[in-house]
Amino acid sequence: MTQLSSSGNELIQMSEGAVILKGFLLKHEQELLRNLERITDLSAFRHMVTPGGYRMSVAMTNCGPRGWVTDERGYRYSETDPETGHAWPEMPALYSQLARQAAAVAGYHDFCSDACLINRYIPGARLSLHQDKDEKNFTHPIVSFSLGLPATFDFGGRTRSAPVTPYLLEHGDVVVWGGPSRMFYHGIRTLKKGHHERMGSQRINLTFRRAH
Repeated sequence: MTQLSSSGNELIQMSEGAVILKGFLLKHEQELLRNLERITDLSAFRHMVTPGGYRMSVAMTNCGPRGWVTDERGYRYSETDPETGHAWPEMPALYSQLARQAAAVAGYHDFCSDACLINRYIPGARLSLHQDKDEKNFTHPIVSFSLGLPATFDFGGRTRSAPVTPYLLEHGDVVVWGGPSRMFYHGIRTLKKGHHERMGSQRINLTFRRAH
């Protein structure tokens, strides 16, 4: 179901508690990207390895008090970047502000993120169906920003085998899911080749969580 949100953006209802806000970020594109450059100068993108030894095709980094990491010890949140030994870069005020605003539009008020996982996709990269379940409290939603190349987002159900519905995510879109949909499986299909006028041949995804 498609409708207009209170912010004037097109809103796509994926399921109960889960929406896409089309073009929500477009007015803030330049500042979002300037902040991204500062973050990645301090904590560069890297291809993390899963506990099973699989090198992820998506490159990752983080900002905020906590960052999501994976290695042979498992999936977890860490207050320091294991590559630099320092705290993750500070989360820009604009990032937390926009995440809070998007969550409120979706019906989740007073959302305060303490972790922002930043994913970089290049053509051929993908993220298989998974749940976001390393957080301490599932009452908080997930807020996900899309920048750059378009991608197909699969949104499923409470089990990996549940039917999935594909949605096209474009530059400036935000996805918010929580409540009854908080533990739904989701993923990104293999990114297709393309060129975005501002971002080039990549897609950047910023995912805001309340880890603790």
